[in-house]
Amino acid sequence: MGRHRGFDDDVVVDRAMEAFWTNGYANTSPAQLAQATGVAKGSLYNAFTSKRELFDRALARYDTLGAQFAAEFLSRPGSTRERIGAFLRLLVDTDVAQPVRRGCLAVNTAVELAGQDPDIGRAVRKAQDHTIAALAERLAQGRSDGDVRDDIDTQACAEFLMNTIVGLRVMAKAYEAPVLHRIIDSALATL
Repeated sequence: MGRHRGFDDDVVVDRAMEAFWTNGYANTSPAQLAQATGVAKGSLYNAFTSKRELFDRALARYDTLGAQFAAEFLSRPGSTRERIGAFLRLLVDTDVAQPVRRGCLAVNTAVELAGQDPDIGRAVRKAQDHTIAALAERLAQGRSDGDVRDDIDTQACAEFLMNTIVGLRVMAKAYEAPVLHRIIDSALATL
């Protein structure tokens, strides 16, 4: 009979996600993971087998949370332009308000690892595809509601907006909100 773990896997993954998000994959040491999760290194690796497995689970958790948030936020009442604008501003305002401006875990991971690791590249793309799908759905609703131009290709526009989000999340590490809000206004003008 296996020994009962003294911790909840989901809590550990959430805490590890925060550590990876702040420090990146390479710069998060086993000691930092142990400290962040409150689980001794040996127990952590017995449960998750490797730093990489824990990172993969943390990135998947980030994707799940982000996909749920984007879908829920974008489906709220209001015009499509208002909802997408509010979504982009919330991302930017949250980023610039942090004591350590860490941007987006998926974007950071793409920059750090995706070019070297096809599995990571697929995981990042999956996460971004979920946001693209939520944006495309909202744009399609906007076309039906008449608050988005009829000639808009909802998929192409959603991909453009995702590209804008990626750029905003990177720029939020160095720029202040007024500059980022001007970029958001320019993106919204395409609708």
